[in-house]
Amino acid sequence: MGATIVATIIFFIAIILFFTFLYYFPIGMWFRTVAAGVPLSIGSLIRMRIIGIPPSVIVTNLVRARKAGLPLNVDQLQSHYLAGGNIENCVLAMIAAQRAQIPLEWQRAAAIDLAGRNVLEALQTSVNPKVIETPIFQGVAQNGIQLNVKARITVRSNLDRYVGGAGEPTIVARVGEGVVSAVGAALDHKQVLEYPDRISKAVLAKGLDAGTAFEIVSIDIADVDVGKNIGAELQMSQAEADRRIAQAKASERQYAAQAAEQEMKAETQRMRAKVVDAEASVPQAIAESFRSGNLGIMDYYRMKNIQADSEMRGSISSSVTQSDQGPPPSAPPSPPPK
Repeated sequence: MGATIVATIIFFIAIILFFTFLYYFPIGMWFRTVAAGVPLSIGSLIRMRIIGIPPSVIVTNLVRARKAGLPLNVDQLQSHYLAGGNIENCVLAMIAAQRAQIPLEWQRAAAIDLAGRNVLEALQTSVNPKVIETPIFQGVAQNGIQLNVKARITVRSNLDRYVGGAGEPTIVARVGEGVVSAVGAALDHKQVLEYPDRISKAVLAKGLDAGTAFEIVSIDIADVDVGKNIGAELQMSQAEADRRIAQAKASERQYAAQAAEQEMKAETQRMRAKVVDAEASVPQAIAESFRSGNLGIMDYYRMKNIQADSEMRGSISSSVTQSDQGPPPSAPPSPPPK
């Protein structure tokens, strides 16, 4: 019983050692390199396993490059893989560049790949230009009419400036700036509607692809729509602002007049109060005059007669004035009873 257990353990250990041997000694991969005509030593394959490089990736791309006639070696592929690059994209891009007769060296392809950009896509865009759909740009002509312009930008990758060059958002922003400037330079919006190619010609003349990773092939105006009348809206806004300013000034004058009126009423009340105080002090003055002997009883009666005479003359003059104006209108006669 114990011998059976020992034999089983030895069997499993042998299996583990066998698969470990096949992992670190990829005999099948070595036969593949020999059959493909790209022989690699078994020591090189073992070294790849030890430093953490999949031999299948290196062998597959090395065979692909050698069959395409590219002068690549194992050290270049290994260093690029350890740097975090995509070996397959770089090799396929170099093969496509060779077929399209576009000069592309390994160092440039590896630099583009390590810069975070897809070198294979860059090469495809260089061979087959890419069309970028822009958002709607809004420009205002000099007559105040707004135009909504949508463009299509055809670009080709510039591999010499692909590392460190600006991307698609910069191209779109520059084209938008050029479109707005071209629309603003038009005296009338009808000129832009009649000849929309003026916008593309004006934008292309600015050299907007400088410092970018692309070369602008053409700029085509896809759609031009008439928007708002910005000039009329600005005039309406200015008129509304002027009206509010005039209304505020009128309210200010009105409040100032009301304040002056209130002040005059207050002054009238103070004057009346003074008159009342003065009239209240007259009897006291008369009494004081009687006590001091400055006013006699006959003088007092004479003063009252003069005051009564003045009041009588005032009432007579008011009655004469009413008689000159005529009698007051009488009420219309009531209809006879039925």
